[in-house]
Amino acid sequence: MTPRKAAAAVLLVLPLLLFMSTAEGGKPSATMDFLGKTVNFLILFGGLGFLLRKPLAAMLAKRSADIQDTIRLADAAKTDAERKHGESEGRLSILEDEVRRMMATAEDVAQQERDRIAQLAAEEAQRVRRFAEQEIDEQLRTARQGLRAYVAEASTSIARERIRKRLTPADQAAIIERSIDRISSLHEKPGPR
Repeated sequence: MTPRKAAAAVLLVLPLLLFMSTAEGGKPSATMDFLGKTVNFLILFGGLGFLLRKPLAAMLAKRSADIQDTIRLADAAKTDAERKHGESEGRLSILEDEVRRMMATAEDVAQQERDRIAQLAAEEAQRVRRFAEQEIDEQLRTARQGLRAYVAEASTSIARERIRKRLTPADQAAIIERSIDRISSLHEKPGPR
């Protein structure tokens, strides 16, 4: 006999044995009471287990499949997230390279602008220097002309004073006479002048 058949036979015979009590007064003994409760427990839960075995197995199999699906979806989501993270890292490195290129370009442009401004400043300084030199030359020329005029006026004034002091009315008449003679002799000479 197989162990299953033996267990089924014991379970069928056991209730009969439980009702055969040797205790006095028709009361079952404590051992028989415990055995009865145990048999009832085994029959009840054994029957429930037998009846619920297939639905419970199906439910556990479904739950296991759901968990496997959830794990598969989580793995797929993790793989997708890692792929996206890799793509983001790639884009970030591309952006960092782009930022570096832009910074280098900006520095080059700034250096060119600095050079251009320095050149313009140098040209402006040269232009201002030329203008200042021209202004100085103009002021020197004006000052020289003023100085010449002053010297000429002062010289004329001094000469006039000296001439007045030295020239007597007789000398003056002699000079006038000589000038008239010269003019007359110029007009009397024929020919080209």
